[in-house]
Amino acid sequence: MVKTKRVYDAASKADGLRVLIDRLWPRGLKKEKAGIDLWLKDIAPSSELRKWFGHDPARWEEFVRRYSWELDNNGRSIAVLAARARRGPVTLLYAARDEEYNNGLALKAYLDRKILGVVSPGTSG
Repeated sequence: MVKTKRVYDAASKADGLRVLIDRLWPRGLKKEKAGIDLWLKDIAPSSELRKWFGHDPARWEEFVRRYSWELDNNGRSIAVLAARARRGPVTLLYAARDEEYNNGLALKAYLDRKILGVVSPGTSG
C-alpha cells in the first residue's frame, strides 16, 4: 500500500515507512521532527522537469509522462520502494503546497501501475 502526504503533516503509525521523495530538504523542517525513515533524492523529478512543471495544472499530464520516463530509468530506487510497499505501508512525503498536482501523486500512480497494475485517478501516464 502506497500513500502520499505532505512532509509537514504530522506523522502517524499508519504511515508505515516514511520516504522523502524530494531532491531538496523541505524548508523550515528540522530533521529530528521530520520522522523520515528514508530519503530517496534520486527518485525526485529532475531539477529541469520540476522547474518546467511549476505545479501548473495545464502541464500535469505532460509532467506525469516525462516523470514516468525518468522513473523508468531509475530502477534501483523504484525496486527499493516496490519491495518495501509489498511488505507494508509506505508513505511518500513531498514538500509541495499543491496537494492535487505534485511529484508524490505522480510517483504513487507510477508505483501503483508497476506494483498493482492499476491506474490512479488523475493520472494517465
